[in-house]
Amino acid sequence: MIENSYVRSIRRIGHLLDWLPAPLGSILILVFAAGIALLSSRIITDALPRLPGLRRVQFIHAIIARLRAPIRNGLMIIAASAALQATIGFTDATTSFLEQVFICLFILNLGFGIIRTFRLLTDQYLTRISAKEHMDDISVRSHQTQIRVLRRLIEISFGVLTVASSLMVFHSVQKFGVSLFASAGAASLIVGLSARPALTNLIAGIQIAVTQPIRMEDMLILNGDWAWVEEINATYVVLRTWDRRRYIVPISYFLENPFQNWTHSSPSLIASLFLWLDYQTPVDRLREMYFEELAKCPDWDQDKTSIGCQIADSNAQVMSIRLIAGAPDADSMWNLACDIRERMLRRLRLEMPECLPRGRTAIVSGAPDQNAWPDGLVAPAVNRPQNGPYRGPDMPGSLPAVTPGRA
Repeated sequence: MIENSYVRSIRRIGHLLDWLPAPLGSILILVFAAGIALLSSRIITDALPRLPGLRRVQFIHAIIARLRAPIRNGLMIIAASAALQATIGFTDATTSFLEQVFICLFILNLGFGIIRTFRLLTDQYLTRISAKEHMDDISVRSHQTQIRVLRRLIEISFGVLTVASSLMVFHSVQKFGVSLFASAGAASLIVGLSARPALTNLIAGIQIAVTQPIRMEDMLILNGDWAWVEEINATYVVLRTWDRRRYIVPISYFLENPFQNWTHSSPSLIASLFLWLDYQTPVDRLREMYFEELAKCPDWDQDKTSIGCQIADSNAQVMSIRLIAGAPDADSMWNLACDIRERMLRRLRLEMPECLPRGRTAIVSGAPDQNAWPDGLVAPAVNRPQNGPYRGPDMPGSLPAVTPGRA
């Protein structure tokens, strides 16, 4: 009933254009119908969010903003296709072709409108998960990875089906599709070989979403660079380095090659640094100094079970002291290591300068009655503060002068 009234109204308007050539008048009728639908859709989409009951509903505002274009395009297509019945200036073949075009456009608009709605719903879900304070950061990133990767795959699959369904409206495309399926023996082999990289990455994307060797904002080591996972698409991954460079890596790389993921199970890491010091270094006092300075570091995670100060190695000149401490994440780990190194070197330089590495040379005389270390070749003594906090075990005051080579 409504359709008949609409067609009669369009025909009355068409009679006003009888003085024009029939094809041109029919085209103007379709344009007029589409223009009226566009104006009506704008009024509806602009007025709906302002209704008293819907003014505070943010989801309504979001869905109208996201679907404004598909709604307007859909109403224009429906209005123009309905007005096609009121035109008399087209031949039967042209009318049939225009009907197929309108159906094709309607299927495309509907399909991509559904994709936009699906993307809106997933974005709302991700936003709600990120806003929950009681959820673990790894759980949030796991959900984000699964939703983003699977959403890409669903959108690509549904988009291909939408385009295929819209094109199948045309009879020529249907005949081409039947002939293509009839000769799919050799063609499928050629297409399969040419599309193997794309199919490999698509399948890898599904595996990434399920097994999750990487997640959004995971910290990876790639080619010696620190990099964070910024995007996970259907076929590639975007990695952001610390200096804002971007790596574009095929998603199959993470299933075929070993790599380091520093935030896979937990973002917390252990900072490790080495100090090369002289053999005269009192390790017990150095360990106390390290604990004192560590307590002042803001990037330390306060985990006392993960700290240590040990002699890790030694050679003919120096010994290597390894200092370790826990940090909540990778950035804090780097800052913590730099902070500890700076603090320890400052304390060593001021309080125990004899601990800094020095070169040693052994001079052996050929005569048995001569000393191996002539006094003229001995380096000057190390001067240390007279009132420093550290005193040697033998003297209550300052330490005696230290002569290199006689340690």
